[in-house]
Amino acid sequence: MLGIVAAVLFFVAFLINAAEIGTNDTFSSGNVMLLGLTLLALHVAGVGTSWHSRRRR
Repeated sequence: MLGIVAAVLFFVAFLINAAEIGTNDTFSSGNVMLLGLTLLALHVAGVGTSWHSRRRR
C-alpha cells in the first residue's frame, strides 16, 4: 500500500516539476519527492505490508 502511495507522490512531483507549476515551499517538487522516498523506504522496510484481518471462529 505504501509503495502505491509513494508512486503517486513521485508522479505528482514529476508533474509539478515538468509543468513548472508555481507552488509554495511546502509543496515543491523536491519536498513531494522526499515524502515519496520516505514512504518507499517504509514499504521496503516492511511497514504496512501485512494487513491481516482477524476473524473470530
